[in-house]
Amino acid sequence: MLLVEDSRMFSTALKHGLETAHGVSVTHCSSLQALKTLFGTGQADFSLAVLDLNLPDAPNCEALEFVLSKGIAVIVFTATFNDATRDYILSKNVVDCVLKNQMDSIGQVMSAVDRALTNSKTHVLLADSDADSRSGLASLLVRQQFRVTAVDSGTQVLERLEGAEAFDLVVTNINLSDMSGHWLLAEIRLRYGEDALGVIAVDSSGDRQQAARFLRNGGTEFIQSPFLVDEFISRIFHVASIQNRVQALHNIAARDYLTDLYNRRHFFQVGPRLVDQCLRRGGTTCIAILDIDHFKRLNDTYGHEVGDLVLTAVARRLRAQVGEEHLLARLGGEEFGILFNSLNVADASRFCEDLRLDLASAKVTADDEELSVTVSIGLAIIEGRESFDNYLNAADQFLYMAKYDGRNRTVSELTLLNAMAS
Repeated sequence: MLLVEDSRMFSTALKHGLETAHGVSVTHCSSLQALKTLFGTGQADFSLAVLDLNLPDAPNCEALEFVLSKGIAVIVFTATFNDATRDYILSKNVVDCVLKNQMDSIGQVMSAVDRALTNSKTHVLLADSDADSRSGLASLLVRQQFRVTAVDSGTQVLERLEGAEAFDLVVTNINLSDMSGHWLLAEIRLRYGEDALGVIAVDSSGDRQQAARFLRNGGTEFIQSPFLVDEFISRIFHVASIQNRVQALHNIAARDYLTDLYNRRHFFQVGPRLVDQCLRRGGTTCIAILDIDHFKRLNDTYGHEVGDLVLTAVARRLRAQVGEEHLLARLGGEEFGILFNSLNVADASRFCEDLRLDLASAKVTADDEELSVTVSIGLAIIEGRESFDNYLNAADQFLYMAKYDGRNRTVSELTLLNAMAS
C-alpha cells in the first residue's frame, strides 16, 4: 500500500495504524519527487494509495494525477477542501475523501481502507436489463474496488453462478427482462441455500410492498432508486462485510481439525447441491470413498500419534492431487470422500488409480522409520436423482469389495464389467 503524506505526524500515525490493523506493508513518500523516484525503480506495485492532495512540490493535485495515471485506487486525505476541489475529486473517481480537520480523521481513513480492502475481495454479479442503468451501477461498484461481472438477465445470473467463477454478492434490478428479482431470489436460495450468497435488489417503482416481499423471502437488502451514491455504496459494503464474516465462520465450521480438509458435515451439505447442478446440466459424475488399509493395525503398533501423522500425510497428498476442482473431505477416521466435478466413470476410475499409485509410492517417516501406506477405493457413478446417502452407500459397497479382494485397489462398476469380460 502507498502512503503519500508530507506531515510527519499524520504519516507516522497512519503507517503504524494501517500496518497494525490491516497487516499491509505501507510505503511512504513525502513528495512528488519521492513518488517519481519510487516508480522509477520499476518495482512499485500498489493497488491502493492514501494521498494528501497538496504537497510542497505538488500544490495543485499533481500527485493525485500521477498516482491515478498508474492505475492505483486513491483515498484522498486532505486539509484543503472547497466546492471546486470536491468537484475535481469526484470527477477523478477516487474511492473516498477524508478531511484532516474532522474529528477522528485518522480513524476515518482506517475505515475507508478497510472498506476498500473488503470490497477488493468481493466479487459482485450485477444483473440489470437496462444497459444505461447496468453501466452506471457497475461504474459505482468498480470505483469502490468491487470486482464486478455484469449481465443483462436472470438466466445469465444462474448460468454464471453454476460456472467456475466464485461470487459473493448478487445485485439485481427487481424487474429483469426474463424474470422478476423475486423469482431469481427464490431460485438462488433453492440452489445454494440461505447464506451462500448475499442477494440485493434495486427498484425504482417506489412500491414498498416489493421491498417487504423481497426481504421476507430471504433477500439480504433492498435499495430504492433514486438513491444517494453514498447510501448505495454503504449498503453494498455493509452486506459484503457481513457476507465475508459469515463465509469465514462457515469455513472454520467446515474444516476437519486434524487434516484441514473439509469435514463430513460440509461434504453432506455441499455435495447434494453439486450433484444437482451436474444433473441439471444433463451430465453424470462419480463419488469415491477412500480408506487407508490396515489403519487400526498401524495405530495399535505405533500409537495414535503416528496414526495422526499418517492421516495428515495422506490428506496433504490428496489435497495436492485433487486440488479445488473436486470436493474432497475427511469423512471420519481413516475414510476420505471425493465428489468429482462432472467426470464420467472411466475418467474418475483413472483419477482414482493415479491417486492410489501416488499414495502407495510415498513413504511416511515416523520415529525414524519409513512406513508404506496403501489405500482402497470404492467408486460409484451418479446418473440420476437419488438421496445423497444412496450415492455414498453405493461407493461404500464398492469399497467393501476392494477390501475383500485384497485391498490396495480401486473397485467400481467399470472394473467389475472389465473383470467379467476378461
